[in-house]
Amino acid sequence: MRVLVVYCHPVPESYCASIRDTAVEVLKGRGWDVRLVDLYAENFNPVMSCEERRSYNDRAPEDPALRPHFEHLQWAEAILFIYPTWWYGLPAMLKGWFDRVWATDVAFKLPAGKGRITSLMRHVTKVGVITTCGAPTWWSVVVGQPGRKTILRGMRALCATRCRTFFLAHYLMDSSTPKSRAAFLAKVRARLERF
Repeated sequence: MRVLVVYCHPVPESYCASIRDTAVEVLKGRGWDVRLVDLYAENFNPVMSCEERRSYNDRAPEDPALRPHFEHLQWAEAILFIYPTWWYGLPAMLKGWFDRVWATDVAFKLPAGKGRITSLMRHVTKVGVITTCGAPTWWSVVVGQPGRKTILRGMRALCATRCRTFFLAHYLMDSSTPKSRAAFLAKVRARLERF
């Protein structure tokens, strides 16, 4: 299995980095081919330019910095997202990655007239999310979990028809303890053994 790990956190020593390292270790230990995209480490530019937006419906973006990301998407059979939930959603860097990389002629084709979008991501059969969240579970549910829905409903709709998904969150991160963080890493390890 070829898995793309998309990691998004600005602080190199963050708890999310421990999650990333655990995930990569488990996936490689299973014999999977792993590619890691660290958006902050590579200084990914999440801002769509005026010209890029103007041509968005016509063709894939021409920015050469995006080409490796397009290739990663075409290569992946599984995608794992690791990020902190901020204000109930995705960090701006990750949202910008979706805006610029999951583009026309990369993730989908637009019809010439009326009609349905054609997916170019049917080779992706598994999508997972591992995140941290300062809010409690119940409040995240009340708010509607927009980050979870963006990936596991919106983006997943472009993947294989029977694409399997999972969502794992360490809630109440702001009041977490060494014990709660260690327990969550154990959950991450166990869940990825079944991914």
